[in-house]
Amino acid sequence: MTRYTIKTTLIAAITVLMFSCDDFLEYEPKGALSSENVAAPENIEGLVTAAYAGIANDDMVGPITSSWIYGSVRSDDAYKAGGGVADVIDIHFLEQYNMVQPQTGDNWMGPRTFENHYKAISRTNFALRAINATEDFELKAVRTGELRFLRGHSYFMLKQLFKYVPYIDETLSPEEILEVSNREYTNDELWNKIAEDFQFAIDNLPETQSEVGRANKYAAMAYLAKVRLYQAYEQDDNHQVVNINTSRLEEVVSLTQEVINSGMYRLQPDFAENFLNGYDNGPESVFAIQFSIADGTTTGRVSFVTGLNSPHGAPEYGCCGFHYASQNMVNAFKTDNSGLPMFDTFNESDMINPQDFLNNGVDPRLDHTVGVPGHPYKYNPNFLYQESWARDKGVYGFFGNMKEQQLPDCECFIKNGPFIGTSKNIDIIRYADVLLMQAEALIELGRHQEALPLINQVRARAKASTGRLKTADGENPSNYRIEEYVDGGNINWTQENAREALRWERRLEFAMESPRFFDLVRWGIAAETLNAYLEEEKTKRDYLSGAHFTAGRDEYLPIPQREIDFTKNLYVQNPGY
Repeated sequence: MTRYTIKTTLIAAITVLMFSCDDFLEYEPKGALSSENVAAPENIEGLVTAAYAGIANDDMVGPITSSWIYGSVRSDDAYKAGGGVADVIDIHFLEQYNMVQPQTGDNWMGPRTFENHYKAISRTNFALRAINATEDFELKAVRTGELRFLRGHSYFMLKQLFKYVPYIDETLSPEEILEVSNREYTNDELWNKIAEDFQFAIDNLPETQSEVGRANKYAAMAYLAKVRLYQAYEQDDNHQVVNINTSRLEEVVSLTQEVINSGMYRLQPDFAENFLNGYDNGPESVFAIQFSIADGTTTGRVSFVTGLNSPHGAPEYGCCGFHYASQNMVNAFKTDNSGLPMFDTFNESDMINPQDFLNNGVDPRLDHTVGVPGHPYKYNPNFLYQESWARDKGVYGFFGNMKEQQLPDCECFIKNGPFIGTSKNIDIIRYADVLLMQAEALIELGRHQEALPLINQVRARAKASTGRLKTADGENPSNYRIEEYVDGGNINWTQENAREALRWERRLEFAMESPRFFDLVRWGIAAETLNAYLEEEKTKRDYLSGAHFTAGRDEYLPIPQREIDFTKNLYVQNPGY
């Protein structure tokens, strides 16, 4: 299991409990193994491997590994793009915050993601039932810890999307599952249920694992810190933040400090290395979903979750030109004369033409994140991004995405028809997130001076990450200008300014990686931020003219109506739908 080469034949060994329709609940896969005959130790390892595979079993239109649709396109980071608004129109509806259509009912992407996460949960629960049924298994505690880590991950992903979801564990019978409401637990109680899985993992996982890709104690600590950080921003029934729980923030500080003190993780020297094949499972990767290629199967165990997003007009790629950077986000990378973000004035003018990127100061992370015409694409100075690669620039502009792409000559790259897949891992938590989670908690605790060096670590790495960005003649395509924060020098490091700096840093560091929308919801500023974004952006992009974020509704997706119907209204719909 050095890199997971999960074969599809493993799937037949799993009894998959899905919760979306009668057919799923009654489905009995051919050759399925019962709880009794898989409880032998020699079979349990396969079930654990299949559970790891389960968190990666998504697709372009039911994503669970990457939240580019839910976290990036729904935020101020990106546009849907593609071949016009009607091309995969359900993503367009998501971008417009228009989730329920009178003609079609549910937006079908959310229900598919809901289902895919519960398929993964069913695998972990099946494996847990099997492992609990045997005593003669030397690695029982460790593998149980891994399974509960994986289940915690799936529930975290569900909760940040839907808020209230039914919590189903390995102790429930099929009949009992049908009686579980998505409101069995309060918002806070559901966070605690997820936290229990990660705490169990902390208590039972080793500090290191001999096989790359398995969760360890520190990955569980980092993920529990993430849970507690989200939980700290307490919401009312209409999703508005009404309190910040300082005891939860203290937990975040303690947990992240243990990860930092472990000495096992550090920032990659070059920001690029987080997004290049060959650097998977490096020192910055705290937990990642593993992929592989050339494993004897037709397409390998590659990821197609961003298969729609490659440059459409580049013959080396093919399809389909989705997930384009917003003008707002491109402008957000501007820096002032002191090398700091232009917090208040960044969007007063647009960086569009090649000279704009030389006339303005620019954070180097722009050219790691965005395909800019005339700039090297994916660090190849002889492979320049072209405006013509944009599929519908009249609607969406021409700024492409780059983090999730690999060069066509990469050994990790595969085309399946027009769609692109790669074996590049998808990082769920990297060390930069650990540093910035701790910084955020410290700032909200009034300990903002302690947060300053943490944020500066991330900025210092960004400043040092220009070597791979050179053009063929050795020049920089943008005017890179970025500096660390100096209290009393280039900034007055008050709690308010520190909070703004932290939020800005998260946006630039994780731009188009998906956290943006969920950060805005957590902070309780989604409505004000996104409506201000739309007010300006719709003057540049006509297709956004009808978009509006409704507070108290659009923070979360609706519970799929088919789930509500199947449970005879046992599941309760989210407010506003």
